[in-house]
Amino acid sequence: MKYQMCGCSHHTAPIEVRGRLSFTADQARQALSGLRERFPATEAVVLSTCNRVEIYTAAEAAAAVPSHQEVAEFIADFHGVNLAEIFDDLFERTGEDVVRHLFHVAASLDSMVVGEPHIVAQVKQAYELACERQSNGPLTNQVFQTALRVAKRVATETTINEKRVSIPSVAIADFAKQIFQRFDDKHVLVIGAGEMAEESLRYLENEGVKSVTVVNRSLERAESLARQWRGTAAPWERLRGLLVEADVVISTTASGEPIVTRGDFARIEAARYQRPLFILDLAMPRDFDPAVGDCLGVYLYSIDDLREACERNRQEREREWPAALRIVEQETARFMAELNHRATGPIIKRLKSTWQQTKEDELRRLRNKLPGLDERQQAEIDQSFDRLINKLLHPPLESLRDEAQHGIPSALLEAFKRLFQLKD
Repeated sequence: MKYQMCGCSHHTAPIEVRGRLSFTADQARQALSGLRERFPATEAVVLSTCNRVEIYTAAEAAAAVPSHQEVAEFIADFHGVNLAEIFDDLFERTGEDVVRHLFHVAASLDSMVVGEPHIVAQVKQAYELACERQSNGPLTNQVFQTALRVAKRVATETTINEKRVSIPSVAIADFAKQIFQRFDDKHVLVIGAGEMAEESLRYLENEGVKSVTVVNRSLERAESLARQWRGTAAPWERLRGLLVEADVVISTTASGEPIVTRGDFARIEAARYQRPLFILDLAMPRDFDPAVGDCLGVYLYSIDDLREACERNRQEREREWPAALRIVEQETARFMAELNHRATGPIIKRLKSTWQQTKEDELRRLRNKLPGLDERQQAEIDQSFDRLINKLLHPPLESLRDEAQHGIPSALLEAFKRLFQLKD
């Protein structure tokens, strides 16, 4: 049995690279089908968020799991990019390190904003999508279901998730408040209608925002979000005019390319008369051309611009890290022990069954030669044979169980099966 992960995150790759390699929900479905087609004996889950793109693979036979190079090639082929341009931004984890990494991710210990609430839902969605596309299996089921349980333990047993601080709240508290002293007289334009948009509105409402307009390619979704926040919805075609009127813009679409280029904004800029405009671009890839931030009066922030503020957040929560990390290490050790037991269990069962059959054959032969034995004598002989087999089996089985606690090598399992002539 083998686990492997290949991907990139905010630790290893800039936002431009993550944007090029990110998967929309539809693309993730296509990728899962493509992985199944290219590596038919492999289970796969695709996790794609604003901060990471990770492909988890697993298989009962270690040889069936694609290598780091093969998954990197798959990612490059899928997105139509040159592998050489992205290979150094990709990292891999194998075996126990995959388990530990996923537990860290799900518990929001690897997030840009430690303790942010979205990642566990994103991990769950990635797993559910794999189930929908039937690219999951026993190994991915086990590790992802355990990861969700670990995240719950960390949230329950530590205070690392208390007063949850998300990327939008960091942006508003640390950046927007430097530009605007008050928000009750500001007009907020939300582009997109996903979770991050809703999270941003929650924090802006706490700051007193009263005027909100939501624009989305699906007017129905825009109307649904606008109703929740007593705002108004507008059709996509009005985006340019709405940017003229806005003071604060939160953009969270899933567009594959910028929805506002520098050229687009040049036609908007004159009509704004240099009024300050705060733009929080939470999209991946970016919704706004970075050059828009060079315009007079425009304060444009992307996810990576929040890194310093998020690092301060991380430091404030460091006191809870030891407790959270202990939980992850406990759960990783428990998971690996159970996984290794699962690997050795069938072998132990087959060995015992084989020797049990040998014992029965020898007892039958002995009874035929000694037909005068009474029941008490037969029972004593049976017990003697059982004790002998148990004593003979104890050393190799004890060694196998000890090795299983630390991650039994597949070569040792194969040697054990050959030594005792155990057939699969």
